[in-house]
Amino acid sequence: MINLVIKRLIMKKDNIALIGMMGSGKTTVAEELHKVLTDYSLVDIDNEIEKGTSRKISEIFLRFGEPHFRALEQEKIKKFTTQTHQIIALGGGAFENEINRYLLLENCFVIYLKASPEEIFNRIKQETHRPLLAKNFSLERIRQLSQNRAINYEKANVTIDTDNKTPYDIVNEILGVING
Repeated sequence: MINLVIKRLIMKKDNIALIGMMGSGKTTVAEELHKVLTDYSLVDIDNEIEKGTSRKISEIFLRFGEPHFRALEQEKIKKFTTQTHQIIALGGGAFENEINRYLLLENCFVIYLKASPEEIFNRIKQETHRPLLAKNFSLERIRQLSQNRAINYEKANVTIDTDNKTPYDIVNEILGVING
């Protein structure tokens, strides 16, 4: 019965949105999912913001602040959630905004890619482009962010745990949910 409900929900909502913490695999999984669902367009909201502004996300945060970045993010989410047949990868904080959440839940089948703080830390510890961790990068900071965002992430249509899984495994799990 639950699979039938999910199948109807997916058919009604033509887009697939991937949400979760930084390092949970949203971009990588979206790219792999796009290889299978070739009739869907691939949209990475952060990439769209960078293309539209000719600036890196970290530069936007540094020069203009997080509120400016979030306004750009909301504009892109409004644009892409009104289109159809897309796989949309979102930044880690995008689902915190009530308007974004509404648009995504109304127009997309939203999948929360959940990763433990330890897994996230191990995946991104070598990266330097994460603006929210630039000044205070630690496992404790990731735990805090994860805990604060969990209440909204859990509003997704489906949650998939990504710990110790390859992108291929995650895509297969998503396809299993979609195909019921």
